[in-house]
Amino acid sequence: MTISRPLTLLALAAVAPLASAKQQTVQLTVPTMDCATCPITIKAALSKVPGVSKVKVSYDRREAVIVYDDARATVADLKKATEDVGYPAMLKTSK
Repeated sequence: MTISRPLTLLALAAVAPLASAKQQTVQLTVPTMDCATCPITIKAALSKVPGVSKVKVSYDRREAVIVYDDARATVADLKKATEDVGYPAMLKTSK
């Protein structure tokens, strides 16, 4: 059985965006966390962002570490998710 050229091109076009997608890890500082339950709310909000595969939130460090697919989400999306639940976040920069 042979596959016609148009079907082959269509199949390649469907797979091409997946090849360019890349897992990214980002740290956000969330300075307004003020209780031990804040990380639960923040983690739930970040987990709902399309493309997010892992979230770890630390109350002690006032930060969130997020692993996400950069073809489906941006840092702005992640920051908006925390802001929408009352916890503005900033991209953590290395010193």
